[in-house]
Amino acid sequence: MGPFATHILADLGADVIKIEAPEGDILRAYEPQRSEGMAGIFLHLNRNKRSVVLDLKSTEARSALDRLIATSDVFLHALRPKAISRLGYDYDHVRTLRDDIIYCGAYGFGKAGCYADKAAYDDLIQAGSGLASLQGILHGKVGYVPTVICDKAAGQAIANAILAALYHRAVRGQGQSLEVPMYETMVEFNMIEHMGGLSFEPPEGRAGFSRVLNPSRRPFKTKDGYACILPYTDRNWRDFFLLIERPDLAADASVATIVSRTKIIGELYEEVAKAALLRPTSEWVEACDRLSIPCMPLLSLDELVMDPHLQQVGFFQIEEHPTEGTYRSMRSPTNFSKTPYKLRRHAPKLGENTAELLKEVGCSAPEATALAGKPTGKSSNREAV
Repeated sequence: MGPFATHILADLGADVIKIEAPEGDILRAYEPQRSEGMAGIFLHLNRNKRSVVLDLKSTEARSALDRLIATSDVFLHALRPKAISRLGYDYDHVRTLRDDIIYCGAYGFGKAGCYADKAAYDDLIQAGSGLASLQGILHGKVGYVPTVICDKAAGQAIANAILAALYHRAVRGQGQSLEVPMYETMVEFNMIEHMGGLSFEPPEGRAGFSRVLNPSRRPFKTKDGYACILPYTDRNWRDFFLLIERPDLAADASVATIVSRTKIIGELYEEVAKAALLRPTSEWVEACDRLSIPCMPLLSLDELVMDPHLQQVGFFQIEEHPTEGTYRSMRSPTNFSKTPYKLRRHAPKLGENTAELLKEVGCSAPEATALAGKPTGKSSNREAV
């Protein structure tokens, strides 16, 4: 969640300084990679950032980190509350280095709760936030969503919180401490729609949003593949039933409004499933687009790089990394008319910017060179500031 949050901020123009232990960020170690410590996932998450290696067991390294913090607007870490305190970089210490700093603790669990000292990874939060159990409601077997959704949702929340705090400081001149816990972030994320009857006290029924928990809600098999065919509005459903030559359903009062449709949504989805088999995907997309009925072909991950829309908007771009060679990058999905996204720096090698950054904050050339040292290049699962 920390690397994704700073990925967002770096793409927005922030000068992000990534502090790594000598072993390096664990994400450097994943496959595929062309050279040690430069995994594909690392290339995407860490562009527009600078890497500094500091072994914080060393007094000299801690002094260097203090200098870096004193020149920074934001301090973000992803250590557990007790761990960051033992390290000596809790809010009380950090604000002595810069009084108006924005200090953000990206925690697994809020520090006031009984889970505060638990380790937190995406799978753990999927299990604890109700996300994994939702799979069981639909498929009869609990399971994890096959993407690191909790890390990325929390990363978005972290970036938003930091931007809000920076705005507050710009208006009021005050720094502050922020806490963004992944667990609570994902409970809200899931329960926005799934609070259901628990929204009221006393409850008006069980938790869960019935439309999305219906097992008939799925991509539908077409004559030659799969597609999402999603009549949604009153007019969508009427036009869809006329399209498949079912005027009886188009005129049925039980289909006329969203309230009445919700009661029989499973039956309606099964009518879509039967009709979907009669046409190829391309015909469904053409017909539904013409009638403004939401429809999308089911694309695999491999097919995305050739998607015509993504090609036309220039989403995937071919770049040349100075050490890793040619690679496929994704530009920032957000477009700004005055401050467009720019790739300023490729993802750094481990400790690549240590000497230059330490010189920027006043370390002597020999001191900076000595602290830069010789990183091992071997990543570990040690949490990094």
